[in-house]
Amino acid sequence: MIAVVGAGAFGTALAVALARNGLIVTLWARDTAQVAQMQALRENSTRLPGVTFPENVTITAEIAEIRHSDAVLLALPMQSLRGFLSSHKPILDGKCLVACCKGIDLATLTGPSAVLRSQCPASVIAVLTGPSFAADIARGFPTALTLACTDHAAGEQLQHLLATPVLRLYRSDDVIGAELGGALKNVIAIAAGVVIGAGLGDSARAALMTRGYAEMVRLAQSLGARAETMAGLAGLGDLVLTCTSAQSRNFRFGQALGSGKSFDASITVEGVATAKAVSNLAQNRGIDVPITQMIASLIDGKIDLSVAIQSLLSRPLKKE
Repeated sequence: MIAVVGAGAFGTALAVALARNGLIVTLWARDTAQVAQMQALRENSTRLPGVTFPENVTITAEIAEIRHSDAVLLALPMQSLRGFLSSHKPILDGKCLVACCKGIDLATLTGPSAVLRSQCPASVIAVLTGPSFAADIARGFPTALTLACTDHAAGEQLQHLLATPVLRLYRSDDVIGAELGGALKNVIAIAAGVVIGAGLGDSARAALMTRGYAEMVRLAQSLGARAETMAGLAGLGDLVLTCTSAQSRNFRFGQALGSGKSFDASITVEGVATAKAVSNLAQNRGIDVPITQMIASLIDGKIDLSVAIQSLLSRPLKKE
């Protein structure tokens, strides 16, 4: 049995994909009205309309119903993760916990694995990340992800448990690299959206992505990640997807920012909080992250778009 905590688009898509592969899945959502609607319609009409839940998906608002699950996939917003774990520690601690969120916790300046370890020290911890859109997973389109776990045996077991014929999982023991790739690319995706929204063109976006990737690698390595992880699905793969598709919430947010348009405040954009957290983290460690700092300042209203663009274009010329 598998539990998926969080009935947003990604959590819903994972529940559907795993159930189609024969697993018994419990999908937990906090909102009782949303749960009642999903139970009645057998779909998540708000987050993933048109995708029907298989019969072996149970939808619930009762956290106790995940008690007997072999693994718990946590598809919650990053900034909600620590509070959720703290509230439900007796049920979660000791279980195999798989973080499916991408970001850096603003309060602790750490990724999901450190948050999980602090709240559930008896648990086996893994991170599931990589280039994926919920709609693609739910519709059965081929997708490849990174499953990172420092426990080799547990990681191998999870890989076989969660992989499906169209959801291919590549195993890694670089948890730090996997989670940083997923977090940092969201900030660069916002920046890519700003470039396109401001009408600066695809050549500028390509340059931004390339320099943004260098920034990701620089910071990730300083925190103990491996360069090859950043060059894989969790880093470069996810970066390419989110910087080039309007399906990416972070890219769309950046596009709105660059064009001076408003953005739906009800949509979770993980890169907003991550930009602030990473800017603080990099400053503490003395790491140069000009794109991230520019996005954090732009979001906070400390600089306007023209100043942000000029600050990047006027950086000293140097060897690549």
